[in-house]
Amino acid sequence: MDGESCIKKAYNYIWNADFEQAIYWFEQAIAAEPENASYYHKCAISCARSGKWQRAGECARQAVLLEPGNPEYEYYLQIVEAQLLVLEADRLLDQQPSKPEEAIPLLEQAARQDPLNFEAHYKLALSYRELGRLHDAVSCAREAVRLDHNHFAARRLYAELLRKQRLANNPI
Repeated sequence: MDGESCIKKAYNYIWNADFEQAIYWFEQAIAAEPENASYYHKCAISCARSGKWQRAGECARQAVLLEPGNPEYEYYLQIVEAQLLVLEADRLLDQQPSKPEEAIPLLEQAARQDPLNFEAHYKLALSYRELGRLHDAVSCAREAVRLDHNHFAARRLYAELLRKQRLANNPI
């Protein structure tokens, strides 16, 4: 089957909310036309939406390799790589004991690569709080709330940090 027919099948599966089959057909399109950067890009998007971040990264990198200078592909690669950094930071934060000092550089890089990544800002706020870096924690929590005002835990964290900051600045 040719690549374009595989892409059509993939989109049919997307319309029916069967993302696993869509990914399968994007990969079939890639197998049929391995030099077509757009197929890798489309596969990367579906993999990311399905939480398959490693595969999304592989596909996004390949799209950029095949078509360097394509701003859409380069931007999407940045987004995927930022999320991969957040996932690596999660691994460090989930260890016992937690390793926020190692996670912070990863989260800072993720936030620089994708300033709209809520998770990077929120987890930075938590990590800074854990290390007692109140000013940095407040700044990151504020940004997390700005990005997702309805996120209850972020709003609660921000309020808590503001209270701590006020107490630190005006001790009784």
